[in-house]
Amino acid sequence: MKKISINFIYFALISMITGCATTNTAPVASAINPVTNTYINQYPTRDLVDYVLNCVAKHGGLTYISQYACGCKIDKVAEKLSFKEFEAATTFSYLRKTPGENGSAFRDPKQSKSLRKRLQEAELYAEKMCFVK
Repeated sequence: MKKISINFIYFALISMITGCATTNTAPVASAINPVTNTYINQYPTRDLVDYVLNCVAKHGGLTYISQYACGCKIDKVAEKLSFKEFEAATTFSYLRKTPGENGSAFRDPKQSKSLRKRLQEAELYAEKMCFVK
């Protein structure tokens, strides 16, 4: 009996590991589920956590309210921007502060200005919807 339990646990563990290893990890653009007409969030977990932690740090530290509001905020931003757009916009935003000629590649292109503006609008919308102050 004990041997069967151990074999079952071993089999279950191998199945779980294999299942996790074979799942598609490539991010997919944000989409609307046509059946339920609801939003499907396709941002990678790592980026969601990074955004929430940065947001919590900006809004007074880790409390239930700031954690909930910041989680809500990234969900609202994700409604407005696909992950590809969000990633490009945050990259442009971070690197536009690079001084001199090196930073001009991130400050000057129309795509940079457009994406930074859309990110700013999405974040303002998110703050309004989630009551983040």
